[in-house]
Amino acid sequence: MVDKQYPVSGAGFGYRRCMSETLKDADATAFDFLEIAPENWIGLGGRFGKAFRRYTEQFPFIAHGLSLSIGGPTPLDMEFLNKLKAFLAEHNIRAYSEHLSYCSDDGHLYDLMPIPFTEEAVKYVADRIRQVQDVLEQKIAMENVSYYAAPGSEMSEQEFLLAVLEEADCELLLDVNNIYVNSINHKYDAEAFLKAMPAERIMYLHIAGHYNEAEDLIVDTHGADVVDPVWNLLQKTYDHFGVVPTLLERDFNIPPIPELLQEVEQVRFYQNQWKMSHAKTVA
Repeated sequence: MVDKQYPVSGAGFGYRRCMSETLKDADATAFDFLEIAPENWIGLGGRFGKAFRRYTEQFPFIAHGLSLSIGGPTPLDMEFLNKLKAFLAEHNIRAYSEHLSYCSDDGHLYDLMPIPFTEEAVKYVADRIRQVQDVLEQKIAMENVSYYAAPGSEMSEQEFLLAVLEEADCELLLDVNNIYVNSINHKYDAEAFLKAMPAERIMYLHIAGHYNEAEDLIVDTHGADVVDPVWNLLQKTYDHFGVVPTLLERDFNIPPIPELLQEVEQVRFYQNQWKMSHAKTVA
């Protein structure tokens, strides 16, 4: 564990447009922060824009991007980055993260494609991350992504991720569900992967549900409840790193907010459980 200042604290969930009216009726003490995809909100007006402004003035927000395409072959979209910079400042967004993947060439692919795990890719991606950080004038976090093929790999996912973080000098959005999903699909030790991550670079955590296609194939859908093995891995994350801000992702089959908050409360339960255990150990 390291003594680290996080941009937010506690447990939160992803804010979606379908929550514009219902969030105001939710128990505001039941969560600590919210996350949005900036692409869905930049320049948005009308009732959705007004509701968003009201909530950003009320709650801490962080942003998790969808279209930066940090590993893509085409130049970075500087027009988008400048709009993003203004958006983050306008709404006092506490932090920005993106996927360690790519989603575009001449046009958007509407999926997150795996970056080849090679030394050349490490240098290429790290250079692009540094460019983004220079434009935004802040460090960003890159997320370990789920992937289903690893074409042209010369190193492991773990080696690649650690090399990018070091070379780019950026933060890490550690997705606990993605570790579990990849550990099943690619047959590695999830806890060993977890413990290899640099505590000083972790900005916050993601946790989500997935779909079991087969015994040896899990699809990262963000469309179901979190399962027990992922909850267990989250507890091990806290055991190893201490309590890290944790965000519940739900992109499909989104239940009513009171039901969603039950899983947020489960995150809080494990966080408080660790705090109580640690307090007893210190005492």
